[in-house]
Order: sequence, then structure tokens, then C-alpha cells
Amino acid sequence: MHGPIVGLNGLVVAAIIALAPAGAVAQEAAASREQELLTVIRSETPEADKALAFKGLAVHGSPACVADVVTYLGNERLASWARIAMEAIPGAEASAALRAAAVADEKLDSRLRVGIINSIGVRRDAAAVPLLAARLGDSDPKVATAAAAALGKIGTPDAGQALLQALAEGKPAREDVAEACVVCGEGLVVQGNSAAAMGLFDVVRRADVSEQRRAEAARAAILVRGRNGLPLLTELLQSPVRRLFNMGLSTARELTAGADRDAALAYDFDLAILKSLAPAPGSDAQGTRRRLLIELLADRNVKGASAAVRQALLDAARDPSAHVRGAAIRAISRCGDASSAAGLLEIAAAGPEVAAAVRQSLATMSADGVDDVILARLADGDAARLPLVIGLVGDRRIVAAADRVLPLADHPEAGVRTAALAALGSIVDLKNLRTLVAKVTAPRDDAEAQAAAAALKEAAVRMADREGCAAVIAEGIGSAGGRTVVLVETLADVGGGKALATVAAAARSADPAIQDAATRVLGKWMTADAAPVLLDLATSDAAGSYRGRAYKGYVRIARQFALPETERAEMCRRALAAAREPADRKAVIEILVRYPHAATLAVAREAAALPDVADEAGAAITAIEGKMAAAAGRP
Repeated sequence: MHGPIVGLNGLVVAAIIALAPAGAVAQEAAASREQELLTVIRSETPEADKALAFKGLAVHGSPACVADVVTYLGNERLASWARIAMEAIPGAEASAALRAAAVADEKLDSRLRVGIINSIGVRRDAAAVPLLAARLGDSDPKVATAAAAALGKIGTPDAGQALLQALAEGKPAREDVAEACVVCGEGLVVQGNSAAAMGLFDVVRRADVSEQRRAEAARAAILVRGRNGLPLLTELLQSPVRRLFNMGLSTARELTAGADRDAALAYDFDLAILKSLAPAPGSDAQGTRRRLLIELLADRNVKGASAAVRQALLDAARDPSAHVRGAAIRAISRCGDASSAAGLLEIAAAGPEVAAAVRQSLATMSADGVDDVILARLADGDAARLPLVIGLVGDRRIVAAADRVLPLADHPEAGVRTAALAALGSIVDLKNLRTLVAKVTAPRDDAEAQAAAAALKEAAVRMADREGCAAVIAEGIGSAGGRTVVLVETLADVGGGKALATVAAAARSADPAIQDAATRVLGKWMTADAAPVLLDLATSDAAGSYRGRAYKGYVRIARQFALPETERAEMCRRALAAAREPADRKAVIEILVRYPHAATLAVAREAAALPDVADEAGAAITAIEGKMAAAAGRP
């Protein structure tokens, strides 16, 4: 934090900073700006202005301003602002000044000394290594921690040696020293000094420090070693310490990732992971770990796994642990091949739960040749396996298999018939839609009836030719008997002129169940062309006891659908004439108010002559006129 310094007078300094050129500037201009900022610092202006001036010097300061800025490093309110400048000023003078300030006054407040040491770390001042090393044993733990962190950022071999010595001597801040060792080692790797870095990592991972520090060091040691880090990765993945195991997982995700990964190295790392898959009998924790390792393998091999990985996953898919088995089956979906799909189909025989997991996995498997594997199993005629295989044909929408599935709708086994009907819903074409209509109208039992109805609805909404689809379904209505209701409801999903005409005819049926279904779906019809049909039903005896339902469906279209206003007004006029109750006429008047227009206003004025809604019509006239005036911008 930079302290609670806020002041309006800082606008002057802020303006100076804001006006600075963005690119390189002439020497004189740069010096001039620096002097302007120094003038603020040297003056008796408020501290808020000085704080902004220090920020300006971070951009425009030179070694010439160091002597002025360093005097504020002991100021409790401005020290952090002064360090902003000191961290950025170029040249050795700023680094030397910070080193001197860090040791000059032993009575310096601990917080201020920590800040100075932090700034030394930011500058990565290699010359400060001796004084920082001396502070690793400071009686103030905050100072010792800051010294360790600064050495880590400096990241030179000397800094690393100082940290190692402190770790060996058991300095109080050993946790912070261990962390700094890892940071220092990472810096050495960037500099190309991997040997020195590995020395730091190896000491920390074997040191008497927390699991977290050892885990961090192990990760760094693996990454810097590459292929030679495989034994250490295996050690982490087999560690009984959960934190170390988790670090192994995350490290394995980092290794050989990306489009430019080394395929051979990636394979070696996969083998290291596979070595850790062996179960530990009686250990739930190991079951959880194996599941995580399986998910890791899948994540690493989404573009295709090696034969060794695929086989290991198939073996795990037979595991007695449901968690391990499920993870392996899911993983095969992501990184297996056609042979893996064949293996999963064999495993599916283990039971219904496994079969369900296999189906879910294969349904989304994108590897080449999976459809061919499924079709081959479809031909083998195994009744026990057929429901799963047929289900996969539907899940994957293998349209080419429709001719093979159609005969199975008459299979002796009920489970096969039901699966075939469900699959046909996903793959049947218009020319074979009559098969599903026939199954709806003449099912063997209730289970087949339900399956056929669901399949027909799914198939119907897929058909590009709506009129042709409606015609096929309409053919079945004459012989459907009590199943006509299903066909009527399906036609509502299809829509179109043929469907509407067929349902309208059904609404005049003498069968109350059919009449009920037809008027119900007409009342929810999703296109405005149902309006004349509904009005006709509402004003005749054809709909019987469902006249009120037809009327409400007609009014719903006038109220909810996007229509030309003149057409809407005419619908409302007809609805007023057809209404039998005052409440129905009031509902129509509410529609007129919702859609203010000259046409609806005319209908409202006509309604004013109706005694039972005269008051409502008068209020509607006023409301419509007001809305029209507002829309026209009139008072």
C-alpha cells in the first residue's frame, strides 16, 4: 500500500506527468521535467503532491534525483511512494542508495526496512547478495522473509548459494528460504544455468520443509530435467502424500502440452503415468487416485492415445471399482479408437449399469470407424446385445442403418422392439414413416405404444417435408381408433396446412376423446392460420362442449400473435360478436387497449354500443386515444 495520501493540490503534479511526451524526448526536456518534479519534492507542498511527484520520477527520473528521493525512505507516509521511483530510476546509483539505506540505520522501523529490501529485490541487484544473506538470520522474521524473497528474485548463483547455506543452517525463515530457492532456480533456468537450478530444486525437495515447498521444488526439478525427470514424476504420482500426488498431476498436465509437443517425450510421460495406475488393494484413496490418473491420461491424449494407453484404459474399464470403471469408460470416449469402441461393447455385457455407461460413452465418441464397429454388431443378431447396439444407432443418428433397424421393430424380444422404435425416431425417413404410424395405431402392448408414440413425434419434427409428413400421419387417423389422440397431438408438432385441416376435422369428431385432444391442440396452435378454424368451432355446435375452449384459443391468437393491426381489429370485432358472456367481451376490449391503432379504436367505439361492456369500452376509447396522441407527439 502507498499510504492514505489524497489531495486536490496534486492536480498540478498530475498535469505535469500527463503532459509528458509518450516517446523518446530531447535531453533538455527530460531534465526540465525532472527538475519540475524535484521542485515539488523539495518544497513544503502537501504530501499528496509529493506522492504524485514520486510517481512522475518513476518515469522521468535519472541518477541525478536519487539523493533527493532516498531521503524519504524513512518517511512513514511517503516511503512507499519514494520506492516507486527508486525501483525504476536507471543506473547503479539507485541500487547503491537502496543498499546503503537497508543497513544505514539499525533503528529504522521494521516495516520500512522490509520495503527497502523488497525494492532491492525488484531491481534484482546482484551486488546486494552479501547484505541480504546477512539478513537471513535477522531477529525480525519479517526482515528475514523479505531478504529471502529478494535473493530469490535476484536469481544469481551467489544468491542461490546464500539461500542454500541458510537452509542448511536451519535459519528461522526456512519456509521462506525454501520458497526463494525455487524462485531463484527458476530464474537460473531462464538464464540458461540449469545445473545450478537443479541443485537448488533437489535440496529443497529433500529438505525438512513443508509438503507445499517440497512439491513446488519437485515440479520445478521435473520440468527442468525433461525426460530425465520421469522417475521423479512417477515418485510424485505414487506418493502417499496427497499434496505431492496432486503436484504430480498438475505437473504432468504441463509437460509436453500444446500443438508443438514432442510426441516421443509425451509417450514416455504417458508410460510414467501408466506405471502409477496399479491398484492398491483395499484402499479407497487409491481408487480415487486412479480415477484422477485416468482423467489425466484422457486430457493428455484427446487427439488420440497410444496403444498402451488405450489398452490400459480398457483394462481399467473392467475394474471392480465403479468410480475407476466409469472414469475409464468416459476416457475411452475422448481418446480411444475404433478398436477401443469394440472393446467397450464387449465390456457392456457386465451388467445394465456398465451398459448404460458404455452407451453414453460411445454415443459421443468421435474417432473414425466407430459407426462401422456398431453396424457390425448390429448384424450379429445377439438379442442380449441388440438393444444397446440399436440404441447407439439412434444416438449417433446412423441414417444408413435405417433399413436394418426397420425389421427389428417386429423382433420377438420386447426389449429389441422398443429399442428399434426409439432408434427409428432418430433415423427413419419419410418413405418409411408409415411403419411408426402403424405401430402407434396397432401396438402389441402399452410399452410398445408408448415407444412408438415417442418415436413418431421425434421423427415427425425432423421431417423437412412438413406437408408430406402430415399426409402420412393423417392416413392413419381413420384406423387409429383410441390411438387417434396420439396422431392428433403429433400433427400439432408438425404444423402446416395439411396438419391443421386434419386436426380441424378431428375437432368435429363424434368421439369425445378425439374432440378433446383436437380442440386442445388447436387452442395452442403456433400459427395464426388456426384462427378461422377456431372461430368456426366457437360459433357452431360442431365443437360441442369445447366451444368455450375454441373461443379462448381464437382470442389468444388476437392477443399474442404478431398481426397486421387491421387484421387484429377485425378478429376482435368477430370475437365480440361471437362472445356469449360479458367477461369474454371484456377480455377482447383489453386487447384493443394493448394495441392502440385507428382500426382498434373503431372497434372500441362499436363496442360502446354494447350495454354490458359500455363502461369498459368508453375507458378503452380514452386509453387508445391517449396512447395514439402520445405516439404522435401531441399533448
